[in-house]
Amino acid sequence: MIPGPADWLTRQFGLPGTRVLVTGASRGIGQALAVAFAQAGADLVIAARRIEALAETADLVSQAGRKVERLAFDQSSVGDIKVALSGLPPVGVLVNNAGVEEVRPSLDVDEALWDKIVDTNLKGAFFVAQDVAVRMAEAGGGSIVNLASLTSFVGVPTAAPYGASKTGILGMTRALATEWGPRGIRVNAIAPGYFRTAMTEVFYADQAWADRMTASVPLGRLGVLDDLAGAAIFLAAPASRYITGQCVVIDGGYLAAI
Repeated sequence: MIPGPADWLTRQFGLPGTRVLVTGASRGIGQALAVAFAQAGADLVIAARRIEALAETADLVSQAGRKVERLAFDQSSVGDIKVALSGLPPVGVLVNNAGVEEVRPSLDVDEALWDKIVDTNLKGAFFVAQDVAVRMAEAGGGSIVNLASLTSFVGVPTAAPYGASKTGILGMTRALATEWGPRGIRVNAIAPGYFRTAMTEVFYADQAWADRMTASVPLGRLGVLDDLAGAAIFLAAPASRYITGQCVVIDGGYLAAI
């Protein structure tokens, strides 16, 4: 019997019972992706610096009918990462989302700010992936989706440490995809364009900037968080089984137009 369209879609894009770890899941992109994965049938492990900050996300996942577990760790600390993840059973998907940003002119960036941003966004992301990959490989493989950025591709004034960290994410994604492919682990990235979150609110407070950016997007609008869910789920699901080492830019065509 030939499967119907619904059966085919479920097999290709569904994640029933898959355990998914989403870092930086207390708000913004991380929260939106955690809820989207729950709606796709996955069970969630959600992480942030503070357990209590995850309460809202945990409630949303539960409302979607899926199991949820909460973890707390500081992603800028490798020791903190290792302790928090030491007892974690294998996950089939890692969404490496946690990150920080602080707008500051490059001539005013000090070592403390550089370390805060790069240690969290790049070093921390690597060591989370490394820890998860050991058990992921033992379980037969899985998918890692890293969060890159438009700053992985273009220079943005006042965002030098952030841009450096997110450009590094692309290099890390490609290297790990090459090295871990034989272990059954696919490693890809998504690069959001201009999306309004708590972290980017400082830009959106400038209406002239928001209007200028909107005019630069061929699709005629800035991103909303739901725009990210499809690509992230695709890169985690069986439908993308032969894709690794890639970055999907989700920007309404902004990069193509410059």
